Amino acid sequence: MSTLDTLENPLREGMRLETSPAPNTVVIFGASGDLAKRKLVPALYNLARDHRLPGGFSVVGFARSESSHDAYRTDMREAVAKFSTTGPPEDSLWDSFAQGLFYCTGNYDDLASYQRLSTLLDQLDTERGTGGNRVFYLSTPPSLISPIMDHIGKSGLSKGKDGGWARIIIEKPFGHDLASAQHLNQEVNRIFDEDQVYRIDHYRAKETVQNIVVMRFANGIFEPIWNRNFIDHIQITAAEAVGVEGRGGYYENAGAVRDMLQNHLLQLLALVAMEPPPSLDSTAIRDENIKVVKAIRPIPADRVNQFAIRGQYSRGWVGGAEAPGYRQESGVNPESATETFAATKFYIDNWRWADVPFYMRSGKRMTKRATEIAVQFRNVPHRLFNQTAADLIEPNLLVIRVQPDEGITIKLAAKVPGQAMHLRSVNMDFRYGSSFGVRSSDAYERLILDCMLGDATLFTRRDMVEAGWALMMPVLESWQAAKDKDLHFYQAGSWGPEAADSLMLEGRSWRRL
Repeated sequence: MSTLDTLENPLREGMRLETSPAPNTVVIFGASGDLAKRKLVPALYNLARDHRLPGGFSVVGFARSESSHDAYRTDMREAVAKFSTTGPPEDSLWDSFAQGLFYCTGNYDDLASYQRLSTLLDQLDTERGTGGNRVFYLSTPPSLISPIMDHIGKSGLSKGKDGGWARIIIEKPFGHDLASAQHLNQEVNRIFDEDQVYRIDHYRAKETVQNIVVMRFANGIFEPIWNRNFIDHIQITAAEAVGVEGRGGYYENAGAVRDMLQNHLLQLLALVAMEPPPSLDSTAIRDENIKVVKAIRPIPADRVNQFAIRGQYSRGWVGGAEAPGYRQESGVNPESATETFAATKFYIDNWRWADVPFYMRSGKRMTKRATEIAVQFRNVPHRLFNQTAADLIEPNLLVIRVQPDEGITIKLAAKVPGQAMHLRSVNMDFRYGSSFGVRSSDAYERLILDCMLGDATLFTRRDMVEAGWALMMPVLESWQAAKDKDLHFYQAGSWGPEAADSLMLEGRSWRRL
């Protein structure tokens, strides 16, 4: 593997990174799990394929299952062949990458297992020159975080070896509510300093999400109109066509607010609404993010229904196939009140956004898969064309497509060719896939590499996690107390319950994507 020379990152446009990751070892807790096979090891292989990993880079899989170094390498090759975005591994590249793959069988609550892991890491430092630098990736259920923290601390692994560093990546969910999130953060910070902790939210690493910052602050035309004087409202949508996909047991304890709104969509809102940071330093950007969330007006506990609507899908048709209702899904309570759709309306109490509503919605079994941010501008102040044969003029719209078909579209009014003055809306379209002609890195590739580099810009800080939960707690507590009262059903394959329209005011409506 060769050393990284430069790394492209839109958040640092105009700057070139002259540093490369120091040699290190990534330890994956939960190495036999689905995430490790589908995302983590394929992402690491692709980084090696793109020559972005340092010499001597190593991976240690840690899990309860009995296995060996060779058997682990065989399993991971099959995983990469099946799930890598770059297709089956090339023999020579894989052979080189696999030389750095190792496996350690161990129990998460057994100190001796961590001592064996420590011995193996020391051995890799000596034999492969990994410099005592370690990234611990927790691809495990939240219930295992406390015992893992305990034993990492007791075994001395929370500090780098011989001047090296140690960092830890934690997968969401970051708690189930505010109290559990605070407890989780206390457990982690008991062993690791906050600057060693990387809470991963893969949404922030998507190319279009990072481009929000570039679009706003690298183009002079947007910032002067990015405020309440020109923008009517903003809609953030994350729609899925699939249901719970066999994860009914998990989803019963989550729901749309915990699964999507409290983290992914709130992160998007913060990036869209934040003030210009003084620099592209990770602290500067995350400071601006948290200012936005803290400026969001809390939802009154006695008026939740005026600001939040929940729904649950019933039987219907999606993509030409019949889909069962949520209550008929495997692992789901037949009388479940869990929301599979949630929509909220927020106001940000600051000078830039006063009285501008921010709408967020997310749902399963909707018409199609689409995630986007729609910035709806105000109508022109004087309708000059009303005295002509002009058609209805729609206000300008800017759409940032997060997935699929990542890109940006601006809707403008244009004259239809001919003698008469007819107007139509036309689109100016930018698509990542066709504009640059290069493969976009998978979100996990970017995030793991950023952690190796010590760049926390795209990771979620402790205060942001807790502020997000604090914002959503009135909604969650109200719905829990109400059981299935005010739970609105919608047909699978639709855009959610009609009741969500009640959040819209003054002629506004949800977009049909």
